[in-house]
Amino acid sequence: MQKALDQMNLQIHHVISDVTGLTGLSILDAILAGERDPTVLARLKDPRVKASEATIVKSLVGDYRPEHVFTLRQSLAAYRYFQRSIAECDIEVEKLLGQFDARVDVEASPLPPPKVRRKKLYSNEPSFDLRQHLYRIFGVDLTAVPGINVLIAHCVLAEVGPDLSKFRSASAFASWLGLCPDNDISGGKILSVRTRKVASRAPLAFRMAANALFKSKSWLGGYYRRMRARLGAPKAITAAAHKLARIVYHLLTTRQPDESIFAKHEQAARARTEARLRAQAKELGLQLLPLSRRMCSSGGDCEASASDPGLVAVGGCVRRGPDCSPGAGAAGTPIRCRPIDWAETWMAGRPVRNSDTAVGPYRPLSH
Repeated sequence: MQKALDQMNLQIHHVISDVTGLTGLSILDAILAGERDPTVLARLKDPRVKASEATIVKSLVGDYRPEHVFTLRQSLAAYRYFQRSIAECDIEVEKLLGQFDARVDVEASPLPPPKVRRKKLYSNEPSFDLRQHLYRIFGVDLTAVPGINVLIAHCVLAEVGPDLSKFRSASAFASWLGLCPDNDISGGKILSVRTRKVASRAPLAFRMAANALFKSKSWLGGYYRRMRARLGAPKAITAAAHKLARIVYHLLTTRQPDESIFAKHEQAARARTEARLRAQAKELGLQLLPLSRRMCSSGGDCEASASDPGLVAVGGCVRRGPDCSPGAGAAGTPIRCRPIDWAETWMAGRPVRNSDTAVGPYRPLSH
């Protein structure tokens, strides 16, 4: 269809985002019905289209040659035929999914809502509730794993099936997927550690899921970004795909919820982040203190109240929050400061975060 529009010098497919949407199909149907007035065609646009009516009028000025209109008619008919065929395939796929045995009672343990809500389906996503069928067949919600959506979980079902007991361990499953090094050893020397190519589409699905972790805020996203900085993107994708495959194997063989698996990893990731922040603060000669601690007038630590939120390390001295008033600095002098969030430090005299004000002493730290 776009080629036929280009041949007629119509640029409507560059003005609207989707020529097969409501506005695009309405305009194409009107053109095939014999309408040639750009102003009349532009009035068919949906109110949600951001392009103005004048812009659409300019994009519909062209040469409506009969052979190109015939090509457009054939292309539009073929598009609608394929759409009907895809809808029929979705109906048949839903029937076949209904024949799988249920591994969980959906009424007793209903499917939790998705963690990420989307306004519309993917362009290649089935029209029926595929996530509900996958949850009933697998017994766990694989889409709760960061990076895995319904299409990737469906590909895993199509390529491997719901039962992974045929694999003796997660390592054997990852090896079958080709997501681990295939050591080429000769004379006791490792010549190559490249991963081998496999015919299954499941490794590609896991790699696509791993690539989606780039902006994830979970511990898996942090792992992928660390590997990407250390090894580069291709090796990082394979390493993250390997980890996702092991997680999927564990979920499908134990039927444990993902929260029980990810809780300890999230805690470990938080501990690593805190240790890194403390090390950086120490290198800069600063001290990192939690919000629940402050320095008393006697020099010791005591619990902070709601009106006295925590301290900030400032070049070897402690103040009760950043952005302190000018002129303060003598030991024991009351100063007015704004509090901060947890584990924040005063860097080069710049304020971190601020909200309310609090009054507290300014005392040097012991070194």
